[in-house]
Amino acid sequence: MPHSRFLGTGLAVPDRVVTNDELSRLMDTTDEWIRTRTGIQERRWVTEGETGVEMGRKATERALDMAGLAPADLDAIVYATSSPDHFAPGNGVYLQRVLGIATIPALDVRAQCSGFIYALSVADAWIRTGQFRNVLVVGSEIQSTGLELSTAGRHVAVIFADGAGAVVLGPGNEDGSGILAFDLHSEGAHAEKLWVDAPGSMYHPRVSHQQIDAGKQYLEMDGREVFRHAVVRMPESVRAVLSAAGQRVEELKLLLAHQANLRISEVVQKDLGLRDDQVYNNITRYGNTTAATIPILLDECVRAGRLRRGDLVVMTAFGSGFMWGSAAVRW
Repeated sequence: MPHSRFLGTGLAVPDRVVTNDELSRLMDTTDEWIRTRTGIQERRWVTEGETGVEMGRKATERALDMAGLAPADLDAIVYATSSPDHFAPGNGVYLQRVLGIATIPALDVRAQCSGFIYALSVADAWIRTGQFRNVLVVGSEIQSTGLELSTAGRHVAVIFADGAGAVVLGPGNEDGSGILAFDLHSEGAHAEKLWVDAPGSMYHPRVSHQQIDAGKQYLEMDGREVFRHAVVRMPESVRAVLSAAGQRVEELKLLLAHQANLRISEVVQKDLGLRDDQVYNNITRYGNTTAATIPILLDECVRAGRLRRGDLVVMTAFGSGFMWGSAAVRW
């Protein structure tokens, strides 16, 4: 079966820049406190009227332009998000509509921070089996509207942000370039360590005044536990996916790790013994955009010339679920 390869990449982020100093006026925090614990200096948040689908469209158009393709050339869409514009249907069909594409399949993947890796694995399988040829994979999130902007919610509110990234996958060439292997996992025992309780269909009604008053609609996180697991699982997964691809850590040109927290990325880098030129982080400017972090990283690296033909790159993520995984790619 042929490898699937990357034909184009794109990103889109809101124009609104939210600095740490701005957040310090909303909650008991400081620029120093945020930088020390997360590495974040600023992030992008939407303004009223902006949607995840619209960001996904902008990122998609840039990816299609790089690939030299039109929306009509796409055979399927896989859309990763934990923050859809509506409870149902998923964002994939809305993106399909704004792109003007008729009846191709549009699948939403809810795997939170690991969503892009999981979505990529679905698209890759479709291409490898010959079911579809050109598949759009999108990671797009609006987290800012689900944050508790107060001192009570500061440990979460200062981290999460909005943005979108997209890639177009197609059949690989005979030169061996493309996606080499995946490593995917989950551990539901820790599901409530990073979650949003409501609205949910287990409740009647799906969200109540009592739940809203209790803040159950906000993202909740046990930061210590997320950190403790992430710094173990991510390097573990990187080594596993490289082994599955028949490659070694020493051969790695670039690691693109989910931008959860700069301190996590630093520990992962140290664990793997990677030099600074073998990693790329942008959390200082964008914050944690959940399923969008990796495709945003990828697009920035591609356009900056950080990736050349033949380079070995690994993308890895860890987050809510707990879910985690990695993809090894020969560029």
